[in-house]
Amino acid sequence: MAIYELKCFGARPGQGNAALVVFDGPAAAEERQAFAKAANKSACVFVDGATLDYYYPHTRSALCLHATLAAARVLLADSPGALTVRTAMHGQELVLRRSGAAIFASLAPQAAPEVAPPADLAERLLAAPGLAIVTPPAVASVGSPKMLVEVANSATLQALHPNLAAIVDWGKANGVNGIYAWCRRTDGAFEGRNFNHLDPAIEDSATGVAAGALTVHLGRALDLYQGAQRGHPCLLRTRLDGDQILVGGAAEYV
Repeated sequence: MAIYELKCFGARPGQGNAALVVFDGPAAAEERQAFAKAANKSACVFVDGATLDYYYPHTRSALCLHATLAAARVLLADSPGALTVRTAMHGQELVLRRSGAAIFASLAPQAAPEVAPPADLAERLLAAPGLAIVTPPAVASVGSPKMLVEVANSATLQALHPNLAAIVDWGKANGVNGIYAWCRRTDGAFEGRNFNHLDPAIEDSATGVAAGALTVHLGRALDLYQGAQRGHPCLLRTRLDGDQILVGGAAEYV
């Protein structure tokens, strides 16, 4: 078994979300889950030829983009070019690319559930009575549907203490993987937080699928900051390439 640890989406060198890339690891899903739980990193990705199989410490995942960047950094080594892989759970095609120091995963927008935002979105789910939601919430997906909710500014975003249990329950009932709250920054970039865990201590520092979903929703490239309040500041960059969404950033060996 060969294991590589990388940090991905770091806003500066040495920062970012930690992921393990595992070659020749255990084959059974339950053994992979036990490995990921014991490793206790943000994510583990098991590489089986051209197939990527993702595990968080608490569950298997259909798609994890920071782990995808980590795998791409190892698979592409120091050579430019592109490599096509597929996800283990849903067979979704991803094209991995290297552009200078940055790694990108190219993927297509996916069908998202047609659900209306709940009437008590702010009051109950986000636990923020009177919260001003700037634009109508929307659901979009590049492989993991997100409810996208725009709030006024960074201070409002960072002050949110949502009802995580209510978000998870609503998401399960509607086929949506949580809420991604976001705002526009005065420097032209964007900032976001992802709410899809029951434990606030494991809130994401970077959520690539949410960055992709927000890119689909807005129809434009993004520089998206996340994770500062977790002590792991991340910068996710997205680009448009025809009908493909590129999600990427830094991927460095630890």
